[in-house]
Order: sequence, then C-alpha cells, then structure tokens
Amino acid sequence: MRRWPPGRDELIREQEALARASAPPLTPSGRPAVAGCFVCFARGGSGPGRAGDPGWAGAALGGATATVTGMAGAPYEAGLLALREGPLLEAAVRGLEERPKALLVNATGRDHPRRAGLGLHLGAVLDLPTAGVTHRPLLVAGAWPPDEPGATSPLVLDGELVGYWLRTRARTRPLAVHAGWRTDPDTALALVISASAGRRTPEPIRLARRAARRARALAEL
Repeated sequence: MRRWPPGRDELIREQEALARASAPPLTPSGRPAVAGCFVCFARGGSGPGRAGDPGWAGAALGGATATVTGMAGAPYEAGLLALREGPLLEAAVRGLEERPKALLVNATGRDHPRRAGLGLHLGAVLDLPTAGVTHRPLLVAGAWPPDEPGATSPLVLDGELVGYWLRTRARTRPLAVHAGWRTDPDTALALVISASAGRRTPEPIRLARRAARRARALAEL
C-alpha cells in the first residue's frame, strides 16, 4: 500500500517511481461511477500558505458527499502539491459510502516535471483510476480548441501527448484534462466528458467543491 511521503526529497523520489510504475489501464464501459474531490483552505491568507493551515476536503459520488477537516502538510510549491493536499483528499474520498470506479482530481497528472502530479499520485494511493482537471496546465503547451462544446485540442509535453484542452461550454475558458493513474489522455478525456453534464466544471468536482466550501463556511461562523 502506498503512503504519502513525509518530505520534499521523499516525495520527489516517490514521484519518479510512480512515473515508471505500470498498472492495468482502465477500459471504461457504460457509465462508470465517477467521483470528484476538492480541497480548500481558510480564507484571507496570501502567498503559498504554510504547513498547518486549516483545510477542508470534499468528495462527491452521485448525490452523496463526504467532507473532512484537517491541516495542510506544507506550503504550496509547484510540483509538490501532494505534500499540502494529498492526505486530506485521500481521507475525503475514503469517507464516501460507495467506492467509485474512477476519480476526477483538481490537480495535474502527467503534466508535471516528473510526470506524476497529485492527480496521478492520489490514484496510486487509493488504487483508483484518475483524471486530473485544472483551469490551467502546469508545463504543457497547446492552443485552445474551437469555441464550441466538446471541442478539444492536444496538450503536449516534450513531444508526448499528456492531456487535452476541453471546451465544456461555449464562450467559457476550456479545461485542462490530464492523464492520471491507470488512464491515458483519451480515457481521461472520456471520463471528464461523461461527468460534465453541460456545466463548465464536471459535476463530481463541482459537488465536492461545494461540500468543501460549505464545511469551511460552517467552521468560520
């Protein structure tokens, strides 16, 4: 069973190992039960934050949600997001009454200096296929797709296809969809499209975000 590394150097080594790891690829059929997860931190701060920041993580599957409260493990640092958010997100997903078949994560996957962002790492810890969904890519390059729902364009890193831009709604910024654990770019894209329901943000992530923010609001009363 994979654990979250306790520090920066250990995380980098684990990311390098994850990038080399092989696992059975997901071959989705029908409409798999796709969950989403999201974490937020106390309002009013600035900069990268710090270890110990109070955080609230939510997970959603269908109409069911789970939330947990905890603390950030580290400040934010690009490429090392797992130190800050990983355990909180894991706890939220494990809190769901039903185990999902796949998971959408608000983080990158193969779009990462070591090809193993939090969107991939969380899947390895949970033993779940994952796809990352972000508003902006981390390192990849690629022109936006046409302004029509469902339009896509490739996201390429060092000559390798690692994801897609996806226009979920017209006249809105496209989303970056990232290959994660046990998914290639096309499978990740199919998962996100299946869960988008006509909204810009895929429904499982939207519901998880709402649950996390509601928990934060109640705590800050």
